Amino acid sequence: MRRFLKTLLPGRGVRIAVAALLAAAMAAGLYAARAAPAAMATKKDDAFQTSIPAAVVLDPDSNSLLFDKNGDQLVAPASLAKLMTLEYVFNEIKQGRLKLDDTFRISENAWRKGGAPSHGSTMFAAIHSEVKVDDLIHGIIVDSANDACIAIAEGMAGNETAFGALLTKRAREIGLEKSTFTNAEGFPDPNLRVTAREMAQLARHIIKTYPDFFPYFAEREFTWNNIRQQNRNPLLGMGIGADGMKTGETAEAGFNLVGTAVQDNFRLIVVVTGAKSDKERGDEAKKMLEMGFHGFEARVLFAEGQNIGGAKVFGGDRSYVSLLAPGIVKVMLPRNANERLLARIVYTGPVSAPIAKGQPIGKLMVWRGENLALEVPLTAAEDVGTGTMSQRAMDGATELMIGLFKAGVNKL
Repeated sequence: MRRFLKTLLPGRGVRIAVAALLAAAMAAGLYAARAAPAAMATKKDDAFQTSIPAAVVLDPDSNSLLFDKNGDQLVAPASLAKLMTLEYVFNEIKQGRLKLDDTFRISENAWRKGGAPSHGSTMFAAIHSEVKVDDLIHGIIVDSANDACIAIAEGMAGNETAFGALLTKRAREIGLEKSTFTNAEGFPDPNLRVTAREMAQLARHIIKTYPDFFPYFAEREFTWNNIRQQNRNPLLGMGIGADGMKTGETAEAGFNLVGTAVQDNFRLIVVVTGAKSDKERGDEAKKMLEMGFHGFEARVLFAEGQNIGGAKVFGGDRSYVSLLAPGIVKVMLPRNANERLLARIVYTGPVSAPIAKGQPIGKLMVWRGENLALEVPLTAAEDVGTGTMSQRAMDGATELMIGLFKAGVNKL
């Protein structure tokens, strides 16, 4: 069963004992085995408007959303899919299974489909040439090189279909639950779909996990086969502190962008999808970043190590297990605003004992008004052992009564 524990929080100066309020709710039995109400669904922030069909702005430090318009809508990524290809390559290098000096062959298929004959985005790698992984990475980031992506897919998985399956598997491993990949470069495919929110999470993951590779995204040009090409990211030349990430466009997808910028040690990630033109893509992304930099500030909800709440335990030597977040929990709030916050612990429960300290239990979800602003994973703060036979019997009887009560309510 999905369990929800909730409390309303004030807007300004939110350094309050949310844990105590949640504990009081649990003590009163205020948890419900039902889906979240529709009113809690993510909606666009009416304080800021954009012509972009689907877009988000994310603070990667707190993992807090500043803006969300259709962020969970599945869309065609175009070349934004290359970010997943890059993440896969970066991880293989980090795990020691691939080296920057390793080479991949530019097959006839890679050359025809993604090279010079394709008249698409390419690094102009010669047919049957062997190209180092480091150069292929530069080609993908700066040139949006389709030939480089296909060469990697063929070299690592034999073909693009198999490589797409590897990308989707890897996406699930890093927490992307909805996005599905079918090829390495983002060519149109009805099954190739992502969400703006998950593209922002992918960008955050790359920035935090691969600091040695992130500077590649800020490089303005790359020369291969005596052909120099400029980085296609329009934000890099706008003087707003931009230092990555990737653009993409097809007739199906429109003009897409994942971008990131830093001002006064404050980084933001912006994702726009479905823009009507290159100009709209760049202008709206810049406008969103400036809105975030100048209109928001961080507020602390929980200190590091602070008890956030608890989850009901089944068959344990105690009734509840305390829950912790991985660090300080912060949320981004509009400056000089007085919005109310709704915090909710979400987990599948009751959680069966035994429970190990650090075991993933659920997540803390925080809404700013009607906008989902923050999701934070929660883990067990301590070990919970198996209860006595009488304790387990009592828990079983309690759950049976809850189930019978629910069944009766559902019939009404």
